[in-house]
Amino acid sequence: MTTTLITGANRSLGLETARRLLEAGHTVYAGMRDPATGDAARELGAIPVALDVTDQQSVEAAMASLPALDVLVNNAGILGDALHGVDDLDAQAMLRTLDTNVLGVVRVTQAALPLLRRSGSPVIVNVASGVGWPRWLSAPGHDEYPVRGIPYATSKAAVIALTVQYAKNLPEFRVNASDPGYTSTEFNGFNGHQTVEQGTDATVRLATIGPDGPTGEFHNRDGRIEY
Repeated sequence: MTTTLITGANRSLGLETARRLLEAGHTVYAGMRDPATGDAARELGAIPVALDVTDQQSVEAAMASLPALDVLVNNAGILGDALHGVDDLDAQAMLRTLDTNVLGVVRVTQAALPLLRRSGSPVIVNVASGVGWPRWLSAPGHDEYPVRGIPYATSKAAVIALTVQYAKNLPEFRVNASDPGYTSTEFNGFNGHQTVEQGTDATVRLATIGPDGPTGEFHNRDGRIEY
C-alpha cells in the first residue's frame, strides 16, 4: 500500500488530489492547519493531519504521526498580498508569501526525508505554477502573461528551482514539479477555464510514477514543460 501525505488538502486542488489518489489505492493523509475543517477529506476516506507548513513544530508533529511515507505532495500555498504590481509591494508581503510557498516546502520536505528514505520508491511532487515560468509570464497569449503581482510568481519560480535541486541531491527519489494551469478555484474567484480534475492531472500523474519515472522535471497536464 502506498502511503501519501498531501499538504493543504482540506479543499480545492489538494482535496481533489486526495480524492484521485485514494481512487488509485493510496492511503492518504490530508495535511491541514485545522483538522476541524477536514470533513470533506474524511468523507473521501483520507486521514486528516494537523499540519501548518509555516510552523516547524507542527510539521515535525505531523511527521511523527505517520506510520510510513512513500509520496509527499507539497500542495499548500497562498496567493499572498501585493497582487497588482509594485505600489502595494514591500518586504513583508514577499516574506509572507515565501514563508508558505517556498520555506513551507523546505520545512515539510526536510522533515519527511527520514520517512521517505525508508520507502522502496520515494516520490515528491511540488505544486508550482506556470506563473513561476518566466517564458510564459513574458509571452502574450499565455494565461500567465497578464499577471503583475510579484510575490506569488517569485515563490513559484523558486519552487521550480528547488525541485530541480532536490532531484539532483536525491537521485534515488523521483522529485518533480506540477503546474495546475488556470484552474477554477477560490484563488482566482473561480474564473479559471479548467476544472479541478484537469488542474490535478499533472500532480496525480507525477504522484503515481514508479522508480523509472522522470525526476527534476516540470509538468502540466499535457506533459513535460521544456526548459
